[in-house]
Order: sequence, then C-alpha cells, then structure tokens
Amino acid sequence: MKYIKLPSTNNNGFVLLYAVLVASIVLSIGIGLHAITLKELIISSSVRDSQLAFYAADAGTECALYWDIQGKAFSTSTTHAITCANTNMLVGGGDISTFSLPLSNGACAEVTVDKTAPSQIVVTSRGHNTCNLDDPRRVERALRVTY
Repeated sequence: MKYIKLPSTNNNGFVLLYAVLVASIVLSIGIGLHAITLKELIISSSVRDSQLAFYAADAGTECALYWDIQGKAFSTSTTHAITCANTNMLVGGGDISTFSLPLSNGACAEVTVDKTAPSQIVVTSRGHNTCNLDDPRRVERALRVTY
C-alpha cells in the first residue's frame, strides 16, 4: 500500500488567536460604554442637585417677598414671626434680616432681606440641595430680587 503524504500545514493556534482578538475588542467596547454611561449618570445627578438648589433659592425668595409685601414682616424697628414651609422664624428688627429655611426634600435656603438703601429692597436667597455643610456634592444656586 502506498501512502500519500499531504502537505504540512502549521495552522495550529490561529483559532485561539482570533478568539482572543475578538474577545479583547468586545471587552474594550464594553469598557468604553461603561465609562460613558457612568459619566452620563454623574452629569444627570449633578443636574438634579442643581435643580433642587435652584428651587430652594426660589422658595426662600418667594417666602421673603410674600412676608415683606403682604405682612410687612421685615420692619426695621420690630421683629415679626413668620412661617414658611412649616418652619417658624423671627425676622426684622434691623436694616438687614436673615433667616434659614429648611425644606421637606432635604434642601435649604439662606435668605437675606436688605433694607439699608431707602429707595430699594434687596432679597438674596441662596439655595442648597442639602443642608449638610460637609457633603462634597453640595450645590448652591442664588437668586437676587431688587424692588
């Protein structure tokens, strides 16, 4: 019997090499998508915190405007008790009045009513997404109303 010798092919290991190459490409794409998703989550939570701070500042401004215009509570001679967001505060009694307004969602506002200039009243409200001073994600937004 005569044996025919086939040509030798040394293709051993190429399938494994291709499998490793495809797996590394898929893994790289997955890691890239994970990084993009993580950055988007951080940005969206930052926007949420900024929105909470802005609306806290708005709530503080509205509280001060209501009690100054309707209740004349920010008198420069006497103090008055006001209530905003279920919080009682004493204000007035000087040219500059300040009060802190904690809100039910964990946000808070620091409000200043300045009546030092006789022709204008300045209400400055600084809202924060959290009242915790040590929170590294604490965001501040401010509103100033002059009338």
